[in-house]
Amino acid sequence: MVAVKTAIDLKDWNRNKICNRHVSVSTRIQKMTSAINKQGSTSFSIASKVKDYFQLIKFTLSFTVVFSCVICYLLAPNVVDYNWLMILLLFTAGMLITGSANAINQAVEKDTDAMMKRTATRPVADGRMSRNEAYTFALIAGLLGTWMIGWFFKADDNSFNWNAALLSAFSLFLYAFIYTPLKKINSIAVLIGAFPGALPCLIGWVAATNMINPLGTIMVNGKAFSNAGGWILFAIQFLWQFPHFWAIAWVSHGDYSKAGFKLLPADKGPTRFTAVQGIMYSVLMIPVGVLPYYFGLSGQVSMWILIVANLFMVAQSIRLYREMNAKAARRVMFSSYIYLPIVLLALLADKIR
Repeated sequence: MVAVKTAIDLKDWNRNKICNRHVSVSTRIQKMTSAINKQGSTSFSIASKVKDYFQLIKFTLSFTVVFSCVICYLLAPNVVDYNWLMILLLFTAGMLITGSANAINQAVEKDTDAMMKRTATRPVADGRMSRNEAYTFALIAGLLGTWMIGWFFKADDNSFNWNAALLSAFSLFLYAFIYTPLKKINSIAVLIGAFPGALPCLIGWVAATNMINPLGTIMVNGKAFSNAGGWILFAIQFLWQFPHFWAIAWVSHGDYSKAGFKLLPADKGPTRFTAVQGIMYSVLMIPVGVLPYYFGLSGQVSMWILIVANLFMVAQSIRLYREMNAKAARRVMFSSYIYLPIVLLALLADKIR
């Protein structure tokens, strides 16, 4: 009996040991799974936050704006060689300043963004980011970007580049605090918004030259260049924005009207008057496109490229007038997206040194 009991006890002990071992292994697996899930959750959270900030600064739009700024910096006559560190610093500063303006824009327009299908998923509108967080980011990014423009792009006497820094701050202020609230009041907001939209061209130029006066002269290796180049580049991008933005407003008219935005020149929405306005500004781009050659900024090849590009924009605007539909407006919109990099890169490739 004792032997049988001992055998039974031994069997129970082995069974309990095996069960305990299984429980121990199961517990370890659960802990490991929990740790992996926690790590995955943290990684997902970080990735989501990074994605939110990309949306907050409107990365694609900001990249386009900063691209113009960098190209115009490289077009300045005193920028002879490509210093990639300076290009990276200008790109970073530009992204911070533009991102700051866009963050303020989204914080101010939280409620209206939530009404529109195109913008409802933005982080502030969707509630994934608070207004205070957006404003805090905007303050830090705006100050840092403006300081970088002034500090790293100094004048010959190593003083702070106040011209470029103040232009940057003015552009940010104009976009965030004048253009943004004005969109609900009057369609003149498009005219006002065209100034901060084109100022990056002038900012890039002034970052290189530290000179705003269009009548000034820049001396490079004993050769005189006109400082009007920065203002010509500003004018090209300024005029380009009207057919570009009105085409976007035409396509998105339903969403914009729902949010209370007044962005088309006609009160009744997409009309022939809007199409005519687009044609007018496209036509004005033709003589302005000749000015880089006239003032010695670039050569004849780029001049003809600009003339052809401008005539193409006129043709698309006329087509919108004739067809009067969203499909034609999209053609103007996509044509304008292609126009800007072609024009700027053509000028850079044909730069007179």
